[in-house]
Amino acid sequence: MVTRREFLEDLAVGAAGLAVASSARSYGQIIGSNDRLNFAVIGLNGRGYAHLSSLKANRSAARVSHVCDVDVAILAKFSDATQREMGALPVSEKDFRRLLEKKDIDAITIATPDHWHAPMAIAGLQAGKHVYLEKPCSHNPAEGVMLVEAQRKYGKLVQMGNQQRSSPHTIEIVTKIHAGLVGRPYAAKAWYANVRKSIGTGKEVPVPPQLDWDLWQGPVPRRPYKDNLHPYNWHWFRIYGTGESLNNGTHEVDVCRWALGVNFPQRVTASGGRYHFKDDWQFYDTLVTSFEYKDKVISWEGNSCQGMKYYGRDRGSVIMGTEGTVLVDRDGYEVYDLKGTKTNEFKVGSTTSSTDLVGRDSMTDAHFANFIAGIRKGEKLNAPVSEGNIAVTMLQLSNVAWETQRELHLDAKSGMILGDSEAMKMWGREYEQGWALHV
Repeated sequence: MVTRREFLEDLAVGAAGLAVASSARSYGQIIGSNDRLNFAVIGLNGRGYAHLSSLKANRSAARVSHVCDVDVAILAKFSDATQREMGALPVSEKDFRRLLEKKDIDAITIATPDHWHAPMAIAGLQAGKHVYLEKPCSHNPAEGVMLVEAQRKYGKLVQMGNQQRSSPHTIEIVTKIHAGLVGRPYAAKAWYANVRKSIGTGKEVPVPPQLDWDLWQGPVPRRPYKDNLHPYNWHWFRIYGTGESLNNGTHEVDVCRWALGVNFPQRVTASGGRYHFKDDWQFYDTLVTSFEYKDKVISWEGNSCQGMKYYGRDRGSVIMGTEGTVLVDRDGYEVYDLKGTKTNEFKVGSTTSSTDLVGRDSMTDAHFANFIAGIRKGEKLNAPVSEGNIAVTMLQLSNVAWETQRELHLDAKSGMILGDSEAMKMWGREYEQGWALHV
């Protein structure tokens, strides 16, 4: 197998020969010839279809020129869908490293398993590509730091996929909160509820013939293939995924942090467990987390297998202040006075659900539009990775607090854990030989 280091060396050596390999078809797709950006979508099961939908919504400025997945059955299905949606058959590729060699690709979008997010994004930046990266932007805090550093070093744009940052009504209500709508905001609560089923007990089985298991694993230490991992349940294994806190909590905790105007907290606590089922799921299905600041607090409650709603919603954020409260979710917002009487509301007119694992919506369309405008016109990104990484790191540290079963005290500037060497061992991760990250 070609290691990441060998690949990057080959990339530098072979760059001069790439133009010769370009076909007439790809030449006609270069941005300068028609002012549309060429996108490569990587990771095509689930959320990748939302990327396709949003690129279709922005097709006057972008096209899907390439698609990539290590499962050739998923790759073929998505390629067909791209042709139907976009009117042109994309180039299909199993190995993302081959995509990074192509000069006619302007940007990559990443919807792979979490353990690939930062390594792939950093490789994309090193190859001169702009990056749209699904949350979480990293598997662990150390990777987040390296990704932010890489973005600054190589100068290309990285938009993290916390798409509520591009939601017009959320932008509006957060702006009003900052202007004093609820007085001085000091507390926020976020939540998520779903009715996920058991993943059972996996068995070691032969790797499906359509799947490149070695490349699927990529930077992580090698493990046998089990029949309850691919294509979705990797979320619940610590070596690959990051649990429900990062899978979904990232969105609402980011809104809370944005509304309160805070960055890293001073203290993190987390309690919960895997209560609903007894199976291979390695994270909690129930978790309560608290992020404490000098004069503010954010809490997040995740219920992966219990669908009881809060405020009639299966996900959302409540922002409380000295003069009132705002309830905001993906479908609108409500404003309450100090006694809990509703004084105003706004509804988008559509309803989202936590059971939707793809998430095609106008927020994602707007988030892609902002990313494209950032590339083409220099528009300021709504969710640059330097900003998105803060909420991601906070929730990764809530996972550490849960695993160590104790409170964490943080450096409020860097987010690093203070006075706990055992917990700091979880700041990074172990990599497969030859795949360690370098900026």
